[in-house]
Amino acid sequence: MTQPIYLDYNATTPHDPEVIEAMREFFEREFGNPSSTHFYGIAPKRAVEKAREQVAAFLNCSAEEIIFTSGGTESNNHAIKGIARALKAKGNHIITSSIEHPAVLEVCAFLEGSGCEVTCVPVDDHGLVDVSAIEHALRPSTILISIMHANNEVGTIQHVEEIASVAHSSGIVMHTDAAQSLGKIPVDVQAMGVDLLSMAGHKLYAPKGIGVLYVREGIDLATFMHGAGQEAGRRAGTENILEIVGLGKACEIAGRDLKKNMEHMKRMRDRLYEGICEQVGGVRLNGDFHKSLPNTLSVSFEGLEANRILEEIGLEVAASAGAACHSDTIKISHVLEAMHVPVGWAKGSIRLSTGRFTTQDEIEQAISVIVKAIKDLKSQS
Repeated sequence: MTQPIYLDYNATTPHDPEVIEAMREFFEREFGNPSSTHFYGIAPKRAVEKAREQVAAFLNCSAEEIIFTSGGTESNNHAIKGIARALKAKGNHIITSSIEHPAVLEVCAFLEGSGCEVTCVPVDDHGLVDVSAIEHALRPSTILISIMHANNEVGTIQHVEEIASVAHSSGIVMHTDAAQSLGKIPVDVQAMGVDLLSMAGHKLYAPKGIGVLYVREGIDLATFMHGAGQEAGRRAGTENILEIVGLGKACEIAGRDLKKNMEHMKRMRDRLYEGICEQVGGVRLNGDFHKSLPNTLSVSFEGLEANRILEEIGLEVAASAGAACHSDTIKISHVLEAMHVPVGWAKGSIRLSTGRFTTQDEIEQAISVIVKAIKDLKSQS
């Protein structure tokens, strides 16, 4: 059977062939432990340090500020819990937003049970955090602000630079979850002014199970995993050499081809939206094309259910739902709820996300499949 057209790049990405090739040596020959002082540890140790330099160059920081982790979720946990523990004598208040990924919101909820106080600032109808809301939420006890760089569902890009400025003017640490923005828009930790940044390799055409936490020099962060002292004593455990190498190469590629990939993904995304709107009425765009990731399209179809749409297109197009509909309940995503998308629209929301491997032919085919599905479902309702 022909595989469906893949339009769910925000969920995960396929491995880039260059990434696979870079990893091959560590599949086939180099198996040593980088902590070993004998011959078999030499190549793995050099590979880890090369990858660290590749990631640092991509983010515009020093290699010493890079911690390799198991993925974006661990990076977020390390950043938020690490600051809460390190600065507990200074304060216990954390500010985040209502549209963060669960890997941030659930960590904050956990910390509330341990004595922390959390403020979730609202967003506007486009999913944008108002910087003044951050300012109004500040307290003398505020120790951390954690606001995502770009939203995974609707693609809205936040004013991270301005929020970081607010944080630093009050002596507060600034963290951003950049899992969705890396490789899609420029990400420069110096320009952004962030103190902590989370990366997930599998959103960047690298393997699943590898990530990075950037920690600005001088930031006091409690150790997340204790053990033999790898990662300069900040994250113990034998390094995942294979995937570290893959992530390093992925960052090199992402930096090298950023402009080309941005333009390609946006062209594919815009044509997809245009093609659907040309043939179907009652389409709502969630978010703002002018302030969003170039690859992300969240659309709602009034009166329809997302699960039914995905069932209709599933054999031909892979996408994600913005709402889970059951016989007697509708679970709308917390992002769409926070954006105040009316239920009649929100329950029919799907996310389509393009990638560097998406082709023009795939987009045209996807338009045809989605349009047919929407028309068929509307005729049945």
